[in-house]
Amino acid sequence: MAENYGKVYLVGSGPGDPELLTLKARRLIDTAEVIIYDQLPGKAILSSMPENAEKIDAGKFAGKHTLTQNKINEAIVQKAKEGKMVVRLKGGDPYVFGRGGEEAEALVQEGIEFEIVPGITSAISVPAYAGIPVTHRESTSMVTFITGHEDPTKEESGLDWDALAKFGGTIVILMGVKRLRQNAEELMKNGKDPETPVALIERGTRPDQRVTVGTLSTIADLAEERGVKAPAITVVGDVVRLHGILGEQLTGAEF
Repeated sequence: MAENYGKVYLVGSGPGDPELLTLKARRLIDTAEVIIYDQLPGKAILSSMPENAEKIDAGKFAGKHTLTQNKINEAIVQKAKEGKMVVRLKGGDPYVFGRGGEEAEALVQEGIEFEIVPGITSAISVPAYAGIPVTHRESTSMVTFITGHEDPTKEESGLDWDALAKFGGTIVILMGVKRLRQNAEELMKNGKDPETPVALIERGTRPDQRVTVGTLSTIADLAEERGVKAPAITVVGDVVRLHGILGEQLTGAEF
């Protein structure tokens, strides 16, 4: 490692509730010289960034990237080579569909010291805030996480829809609002019961959280009727039925 280089921390900010930030994430944000941030951490966390830190907006909502991933990598590397302590602040966990692996590889190639700071992934925390445990002893002992927004440059999908349709556990789809209808149709086309319960959770863990519940056959139409927008998590499986029982006991969320 070059002696005059700074250090980079790839920090997961969790699902959006600022109280779900880890202690380490909070400390690093507060002491960072440079913060390169996504929009996914949410206003509450982003507004808490220190005034004296240099802030670089990397955007990263689906279809609305302020910077491309290559430009983000370049910015991280450049600031570290200036000798700065850099926080790359990401929603959820850096290594769960967060492209943290790509950023870490870029740092390794440039000989820059870095550290991963895991965050609470939205894949489990957002359903929990909606009264949906992703596993339940009486319903399912399996869960799988998939991305609803694959790399558009890939020649073939990396998702095995046939296997997913036959999967007996909970399916959690991240970043899938834009392709909600296509994803539901793929599951049904491959044999998934159209009456399988589905929950769509917008802005999970935040004060304006909203939950839309339907089935594979109805969820896309319901989402259009309600004007569902990203960021949102889709949960497919029998555990969604628990939202009607456990969700009623939760406060601070719109159902």
